[in-house]
Order: sequence, then C-alpha cells, then structure tokens
Amino acid sequence: MKKTTFALVGTGIVGERIINQLRNNESATIIALFDENDERLSEMADTYGLFAASSYEEVLAMKPDWIYIGTPPVSHAALSTAAISKGLNVLCEKPLAHDVTDGLVMASAAENSKIQTAMHFPLMYSSSVRHMMKLVNEGEIGQIIRIELQTYFPHWPRLWQQNPWIASRKQGGFTREVFPHYLQLMYRMFGQLAITSHQTVYPEDETLAETSVLTIGKTADDIPVFLNGVSGIGQQEELSYTVYGDEGVLKLRNWSELSMAQKDSPFEILTSFDTVKTLTDECIAAANGETALLVSFDEGLEIQKLIDHLLT
Repeated sequence: MKKTTFALVGTGIVGERIINQLRNNESATIIALFDENDERLSEMADTYGLFAASSYEEVLAMKPDWIYIGTPPVSHAALSTAAISKGLNVLCEKPLAHDVTDGLVMASAAENSKIQTAMHFPLMYSSSVRHMMKLVNEGEIGQIIRIELQTYFPHWPRLWQQNPWIASRKQGGFTREVFPHYLQLMYRMFGQLAITSHQTVYPEDETLAETSVLTIGKTADDIPVFLNGVSGIGQQEELSYTVYGDEGVLKLRNWSELSMAQKDSPFEILTSFDTVKTLTDECIAAANGETALLVSFDEGLEIQKLIDHLLT
C-alpha cells in the first residue's frame, strides 16, 4: 500500500503532536523534519528516528504529498507560497497568517493552483464537537438565540507554551492562538460572522500581547455572538463555548467536554459519540483525490479577518 508522505516544518510542542498523529496512522509516513532551531530539530529527529533536513529547500525538493507548516504566523505566507509553487499540498497551523494581507497572498496562491490546502483546527476532528454540531443541526436545542465564547487564562503564555513569540503583540496573544479555533467552529456552524463592537486591552509594555478582549457580534442570521477573553487572572484556565437555544443549551468546556441542559434542568455531560476521521485521515483522503473534510485557506482567511479586526 502506497503511503501518503508528509514533511514537517516547525517542530515545537504542536509540531510534535502532529508527528505523533502521523506516526499513529499506518497510511502516513514522515519523510523529513525541518526547524531553524537546530537543537530542537536534532532532538525531534533523534527521538522519533526521522530525517532532519538541512534547509527548507531540501524539504521542497523531496516533494512530499503534504507539507505541514508549524512556524510562527509571520512566516506562513512565504513558506506556504513556496510549497504551492512546487505543486505541494499545504497543511498550515492557525492562524492562517500574520495578518489579512499575508492571508490573501496565501489564499490567492492556492486558488491559482491545483493543490489542496488545510489548516490545523483540531476541534473539527473531535467527536464531541461533531456531536455538538449534529445536535444543533437537528434542532435538539430549538431555535438558537445566542452564542458565547468565554476564555480565562491565569498565565499568558500558558506554562506549557513558553517561547519567544507567543507572548508578543506582533505575533502572539490568545486572540491569535485560541480564539481562531472557536471562530472557525462558529463559522462552520452558523456561517459568516460580523463584529459590531469590541474592546481590546493591552499592557503598558508595547511588546506584549493583549490582556483582555470583549466583543459583541452577530451571525449572518442575526444571532448575537459574545466573545470574552482575559489573561493574568487568579483562577484555573477555563474555556467554554456555549450555544443557547430556546429549548436547550450546549456547552463545550475545555476543548472536549460536551454537556447539555434542558429548560429548568442542570447540565449533564454527554459521553456517547460517533467516531470521526482524524485530520491525518482527511489529508490522506484528499491526497488520493477523495472527498475530505478540510479547513481550506479560504476559510482560514475569513477567520483571519475577524482576528485582525479584534486586534485593532
């Protein structure tokens, strides 16, 4: 059986997660790793017995079916367009790019080629999330009357994600790192989103990312949307994405815990879900010319527009 080949550019914490996802799929094989951090590259190559490329050009010359880009956002456009120009499929970390200008370059390059694009939005490949989408689509909570995202961070960057750029105003912050996951989910569930008002608070140090975001918006069907993010507070990290219906409420807590409440009843955690394909499975299907559930650069660009709006 011919395996689908992947090369990974960027071997940070999330990149290592991608390595393990690919290693756990018998239809995928990793043919190269590359990272400008030589120490980290050597560590990952040695740990997993993988080939460490000496340059990005060497990676491109190996012509993998997919190139995964897990580098800081400011580099996404240049790396993606170089891969697209070689006819290679690109799986990119979120957010799509540093800003909408770079995102437009990436989406345009993909549109003018025959390659596939995808983004690493894990929620789309979560069985609990897909069950949530199904319940909403089937009307199990009635007419939707409000959508909320609440994100609370005692530390930013999070203690497990310390690096030189994740705290920076230029490339980091929870609006770029965490909000996109949920904005993309809202976009899939309810269509185009519009921001009607927002307040973004920054610290005095102009190099550091935002500490608070309060946003009011709406869907294309005028369903109110409320986004609330704050960091540096005295509690445990807490994330909740809640869809309010007139007959019930669904809450996705801390990425994967799905609960449901009905009128005058408490929330009950749901535990029985259908199995869904992984992102790796979907990338393999796309590489073989099959229908696949992927988040394209075009969709990523819509989320990028919202991020840029929130950070202005």
